[in-house]
Amino acid sequence: MDTIKIGSNGYLMAEWITINGVSMDSIGIKYKGNSSYDSTFVKNPLHISLNEYKNQSYEGFTDIKLSNVHADPSMIREVLSYKILSNYMDCPGSNFAQVYINGQYIGLYTNVESIGIEFCSDLFYSSDGTFIKASPADPGPYNRSSLKYISGDSSDYENLYEIKSIYGWNDLVSLCSLVSDYPDDIDSVFDIDRILWMLAFDNILVNLDSYIGAFAQNYYLYRDKHNQYNVLVWDLNMSFGGFPFGGMEGGGMGTLTITDMQNLPFSLHFSDSDWPLIKNVMSNGQFKKMYYAHVRTIANEILLSELYSDWAQQIQELIDTAVQSDVNKFFTYDNFTGGLTDNVQFGSYIIPGISVLIEERLNFLQNSNEFSYTAPSISAVTPDNDNPELNGEVYITAYIIDVGSNSVYLHYRFENGNNFIRTIMFDDGVHHDGAAGDNVYGASFILQAEKADYYLYAENDLAATFSPARAEHEYYSLYADLITTLPGEIVINEFLSLNQNDTVDENGQHEDWIELYNTTDSVLSLYGLYLTDDFSNPMKFAFPEAITIQPHGFLIIWADEDSTTTSYLHCNFKLSGNGEELMLSDIVGTLHDSLSFGPQATDISIGRCPDGTGEMIALPNTTFNSSNCESGISKFIGQSSEIAVFPNPAGDVLNIVIPVAQKEEEIHIYNVLNEIFYIGFLFDHILIDTSEWPSGIYFVVLNHRTQAKVIIIH
Repeated sequence: MDTIKIGSNGYLMAEWITINGVSMDSIGIKYKGNSSYDSTFVKNPLHISLNEYKNQSYEGFTDIKLSNVHADPSMIREVLSYKILSNYMDCPGSNFAQVYINGQYIGLYTNVESIGIEFCSDLFYSSDGTFIKASPADPGPYNRSSLKYISGDSSDYENLYEIKSIYGWNDLVSLCSLVSDYPDDIDSVFDIDRILWMLAFDNILVNLDSYIGAFAQNYYLYRDKHNQYNVLVWDLNMSFGGFPFGGMEGGGMGTLTITDMQNLPFSLHFSDSDWPLIKNVMSNGQFKKMYYAHVRTIANEILLSELYSDWAQQIQELIDTAVQSDVNKFFTYDNFTGGLTDNVQFGSYIIPGISVLIEERLNFLQNSNEFSYTAPSISAVTPDNDNPELNGEVYITAYIIDVGSNSVYLHYRFENGNNFIRTIMFDDGVHHDGAAGDNVYGASFILQAEKADYYLYAENDLAATFSPARAEHEYYSLYADLITTLPGEIVINEFLSLNQNDTVDENGQHEDWIELYNTTDSVLSLYGLYLTDDFSNPMKFAFPEAITIQPHGFLIIWADEDSTTTSYLHCNFKLSGNGEELMLSDIVGTLHDSLSFGPQATDISIGRCPDGTGEMIALPNTTFNSSNCESGISKFIGQSSEIAVFPNPAGDVLNIVIPVAQKEEEIHIYNVLNEIFYIGFLFDHILIDTSEWPSGIYFVVLNHRTQAKVIIIH
C-alpha cells in the first residue's frame, strides 16, 4: 500500500473485510492523508471502498474513511467536534473503529462518514450539481483554497481545489470572481446561514485547520437545485487548538500561542482580502449580526453549560480499553486520560488541553463587547391555529423586545431543502398582533402545502436573535389538517434500483423506479404522505396534492431527482444499487410501509407476490405498473422437458424429477444474485428442504444449463 500511495494512489484488493461481524470479500483499500501519512508508521489513515470491485455496501455505506488520530493527544477531538457541529449544521456522522489487518490489532481509528455524491443527494435532493473539495494538494501559507480570484484560467486553480462532479472548473472560476469582487451578490449564490454557522463554529472551537486558518481549507461546496452553493465542514481532528496557525494577509503561517488562541478575536480576517469569503460576508452588517448571534448560541449551549466537557468524558470512557491496547498510538495513555487538562508538546508547538483552552476562551468571549450588547428577546412564538386548513391563511405572532424599527422577520418554506421565504412582522394592531406598540409582532402566509417550516429573526443596531436559536438548522413546523390514508392501505409493492435495460421514463431514460399499490376498493389520495430512502429523514419527498391511486391500482414514482419533469411523478432521490432503505409515512410520522434491501442485481426488481400483501421477492421479469403475479405464477416459469420441478410455487419442500433418467446428474440451485443455495446429485428424483430459504426466485441448473425457475414463498 505504501508503493500505491506514492505511485498511482489506486486501490489494493483485500480478500475480505469484517465489520461488526458482517463479512464481504474483494474490497478496495489504500492509505490516505498528507501530514498524517508516513511510510514508517504502522498506523496510517485508511480509505476502504467496499464497492470498488463488487456491488456491495455496509448499512448503505460504500466508503469508509479511517483517520489514525495522528496529531491529537486526547484522541477525541474529531468525534467530539462533529458531535458539537451536528447541532448547528449538516455534517458527516463520526465514531471510532478498532482496526485489525491480517489478524493484528493496528489500533483505534476515528471513522468519519464520507462526503460524496450520495451524501449530497441525501442532504440536497440532487446529485448532479457542481461539487468542489477545497483542500490544496500542497497546503501552505501561499497555497490557500480561500475562493480568492486568481485569473480566468481554470488551470490556475487545479492545485488548490478538486472537482468531485463531472464538471465544475468554470463554475469555480466564476464563483471565485463573485466572492472576491462582488460582495453585494454573495447571498445570491451561497446559503449564507451555513457559512455563518461554519465560521462561528471554527472560531469558537479554535478550529484553524479550516477556512479561517492559514491554509483556508478542509471544506466542500455543493451547488444544489436552487443554484446555491452549500458549505460542508470536513476534517476536524485538529480542532480545539490542535493547529495553531491563523495565517497572515499576504502569506505567513501566523503562529499562535495558547494564550493567543484563548483570546482569538471574533473578527479574525474580517478585513483580509486573502480570505474573501470572510471579508465580504462580514462587510454586510446584517450578516455580521447573524454571525455573532450564532457565536453566542454555541458559546452558551456548549461552552458555558460545560456540555463539551461532559461529552468529552463520555467519549473517553467509551474508548478507554481500546486506547490502552493500541500500541501504535502516537501519544501515551496518560496523554489520552489528560486530554482535557494537560498541554502536550507536538513538534514545534504545544497542543492545549481541551478544557485549558475552552475555560479561558469562554472568559474572553464573555468579556468581549459583542457579548455585552443587548440582543432582542423573542418569546411566545405562536401560530393562530395549530392545525390550519390547507390553502388557508396562517398568522404567526411572538412577543419581542429590544428591537429596532422594521427589523423583525418571519421566514417560512413548504418543502425540505427549499429556501426560506422572508416577510416582515408588524406590531401595528392589524396583523393579529394585539394592540399596536405592545411588543407583540405578527405576520401571515398562505399554507400552500401540508407542512410549513418557519423561524423568526429580530435585530437592533448592535445585535440579533433567532428563534429557535439554532435556525436555520432547526425550525418550528406547522401541519395542515388533512385526512390521510391509514397504514396498510397504500404499500410499497415493487422497486428497481439498477435499471439499465428495463422500462424508460418519458425522457427515454433508464431511471430507478418505485411502485405503490392501493390495497383497498376506494380511490385514495397520497397527499400528506411522504416517501424516503433514509429512515432518519422521513419527509424527504412529499406527494403533491393532486396525486391519487385507483382501487387495487398501481402508481409509479421515478426515483431520479428530476424535479423539472412534471408529466410523470418524479421524486427527489435516487435508489442505490448497493442497498438502502425505503419508507412510506404520513404527516404525523405514522409508518405506513418500510423495507431495507441489500446489493441489487441489474434489471431485477424486488416486489410483493401477491400484490400488496406478499413477501418481497426478486422478480427477473419486472412488472412495471402491473401485477407482480397477475397470471398466477406461471409467467415466471420456463422449464424444459428434461426436468420437472414441483410444487411451483414451493413452500418448505421442493421436488425435482428427471422423467427419463440415464445417469446421475449434478444439480445446482442459485438465487437471482447468483448465490448458491444447493449443490447435489440425483438420478431420477430428489426432495429438498427449502424451509430455511428466503422467499424469492431460484434457478435450477442441470448439466450446467438453466432448466427451471421456481418461486419459493413461505
